[in-house]
Amino acid sequence: MRIALFGTSADPPTAGHQEILRWLSERYDWVAVWAADNPFKSHQTSLEHRAAMLRLLIANMDAPLHNIAVEQELSSWKTLETVEKAKFRWSENAEYTLVIGSDLLSQLPRWYRIEDLLQQVQLLIIPRPGYVIDESSLEAVQKLGGKIAIASLTGLDVSSTAYREQRDPQALTPPIIAYIHREHLYKCEDATTKRFQLR
Repeated sequence: MRIALFGTSADPPTAGHQEILRWLSERYDWVAVWAADNPFKSHQTSLEHRAAMLRLLIANMDAPLHNIAVEQELSSWKTLETVEKAKFRWSENAEYTLVIGSDLLSQLPRWYRIEDLLQQVQLLIIPRPGYVIDESSLEAVQKLGGKIAIASLTGLDVSSTAYREQRDPQALTPPIIAYIHREHLYKCEDATTKRFQLR
């Protein structure tokens, strides 16, 4: 069994995340996704909200894909712990692929017990617009034992950061936008109200 492990800060999850999930679902037997806290980033929204938005993102995909699920119990600050949980959840003998964006490649050597982690998973790098996959970062991870593949997919040129900073509605799917407004996340409705008051 081939299992893709895709933890994402998803703050909020975007149409780009949806495209990555669709691509993974065509290539793996099972795609486990969860909302994660990245120690190298600050997060605006709780894991609970981010996981709920991921579930909405999957429910709203074109085709009913039955091999993708939010497996929030896998979430951990230490990816090695995530892999241990996955092996307990499925099987020691499954083939695990850790999916990361190209923006995280240079951080990898600083991850907790990275050499142990790389012995247990293959790596799939998703190219992201604006984050070049440079040879030196690849070599550094390979020297630590990393088995790396690069996805034949370039993520959409949308990001959670762009949404938070510029409120680009094209970055998100309509159910996510509705959830954000309903839950008053990212100070979205306050900002809109203030804008009207200033006019």
